[in-house]
Amino acid sequence: MMENQHWKKFKINLFKSLNPIFRYCSYCLIIFLSFSCNAPEKKGKIAIGFLDAFEDATIAQAKQGFFVALKDSGFNPETNIEVIYRNAQGDIPVLAQSVDYFISQNVALIVSNTTLSTITAVQKTSSIPVCMIVSPSPELAGLRTKDGKDPINLFGVYETLEYIDTALFLVKTMFPDAKRIGTLINQSEPQSRDALERIQKQAKAMGCEVVSVPANNSAETQLAAESLINKGIDVFFALPDNTIFSSFETIVKSCDAAKIPILTSEAGLVSRGALAAFGADIYAWGYESGLEAVYYLKTHKIRAPKKLLKRQRVYNPVKAKMFNITPDSTFQILQ
Repeated sequence: MMENQHWKKFKINLFKSLNPIFRYCSYCLIIFLSFSCNAPEKKGKIAIGFLDAFEDATIAQAKQGFFVALKDSGFNPETNIEVIYRNAQGDIPVLAQSVDYFISQNVALIVSNTTLSTITAVQKTSSIPVCMIVSPSPELAGLRTKDGKDPINLFGVYETLEYIDTALFLVKTMFPDAKRIGTLINQSEPQSRDALERIQKQAKAMGCEVVSVPANNSAETQLAAESLINKGIDVFFALPDNTIFSSFETIVKSCDAAKIPILTSEAGLVSRGALAAFGADIYAWGYESGLEAVYYLKTHKIRAPKKLLKRQRVYNPVKAKMFNITPDSTFQILQ
């Protein structure tokens, strides 16, 4: 329908009557909005949101491996990808806000580093693909539907708890007289609760007792570690727990002072002060997840989550000397 001529004339006269400065600003605003709307296309980069749940040297290895895999496959921030990075510093509300921001920026992919990041991302969006790193299987994370299906937008690399049995057996291999195994647990993390249940069963079969103390954030770690030591533990076992990861140096300091060795199922903790580990290669975990992200970026197809392939036996020679331990040839030195 043609616009009423009187109304059209009124609008033209109204615009002409405006202050020249206001008119100039209006023109500038129109031009700015035009360029802003076209900016993402002109940049020609794929936007990726990368979410770390907390700051941690071990978890940082996974992040490094992920981006090396992307770079090896031709995806580089300098050329064709734009990385929007967020670190929640262990704050759950910040995790949720970070995912909301990724959604508002219409990222092509969300990369979730550790369990809480993965759970938050999947709960917040079902339309944006989520590539998980350093996370348990969707089943252990409580992300499967009632009919046993994984989230349709979730892929990447996960780990199960099968290796924990072998890792815990290090206690009897290296310290045959040990009876009391201490650990900390973040009770809000499903993989930590499952891991604790698993080592309790394994320890019982080994003739040992597991003593656990809750520590739901890094501020509680020192008191929790001292509480364990006062309970007369022989060995500390580091579970796959985000609170342990984020405050591991505090645990090491307390255990070293009490001459209590630390064994673990997480290989990345050995370079940070644990005696020995049988567990995930965290850098390789990130790299494998990176390759899954590359597949998606190239094909726009989501493959089912995969189980981590690479595990390793490693030990810290400084701590081996401290506790007069000589690991066998199946162990690699990791400093």
